Amino acid sequence: MSVFAVLDPAVDLAHDTVAALAHVVPTALAIVLFTVCVRLALHPLARAAARGEKARARLAPQVAELNRKHKGRPEKLRAALAELYREEKASPFAGCLPMLVQIPFFSVMYRLFTTPNDLLDHTLFGAPLGLHVGSVQGAGQWAVFAVLYAGLTAVAYVGFRRARRAQAAQAAQTAQAAQAAKADGAPPQPGLAVLPYLSFGTVLFAALVPLAAGVYLLTTTTWSAAERAWLYRDGAPESAGGVALV
Repeated sequence: MSVFAVLDPAVDLAHDTVAALAHVVPTALAIVLFTVCVRLALHPLARAAARGEKARARLAPQVAELNRKHKGRPEKLRAALAELYREEKASPFAGCLPMLVQIPFFSVMYRLFTTPNDLLDHTLFGAPLGLHVGSVQGAGQWAVFAVLYAGLTAVAYVGFRRARRAQAAQAAQTAQAAQAAKADGAPPQPGLAVLPYLSFGTVLFAALVPLAAGVYLLTTTTWSAAERAWLYRDGAPESAGGVALV
């Protein structure tokens, strides 16, 4: 028995919902509408995560001061940080919540679009939704995949630029907080420089899954980019590590 079998009831529900929509609109559009409805339902969690990230940015100077005050005393530091976040009604992990909640949905959609079913027999501009890029035949099918990958690359580039700006802002903020607290700044972590490039992982993943999954990925990543642009429209800093996977 596959470990993914536990998802079968949710996969069946997602299939039936998309199939019902496909009686009214084309199947590819039904996938888009279903994804948008789920992301809309998850939007309150994204708003809560944004509030958490803004709170952490606001508290950065106080965190730097606590690090200086309790240097070499990790237990005291943990207690002081917990008290600070409790008083400010913030959480250092709030930004992770939407991603964690989306993982089951991503898993359901992945299983739905990688397991043979009747939805994958439908087409998008002549390209079957169950088609992999390695099996493409004809200029028409190549054009469909080219447009899909171009869209994914454009959205990934937006995420890449956003993550780079967030990293630069966080580095400057950390240096200012450390200077204000008369503490040493955090040592550079070379591995963090790679994080913005993870935005392009969606494009690479799309090359491994059928066209239907690519349509889902384009929809959900576009939603993520638009959602973060809206939530941070006031110019507030955001997490540099918040790479959207789903």
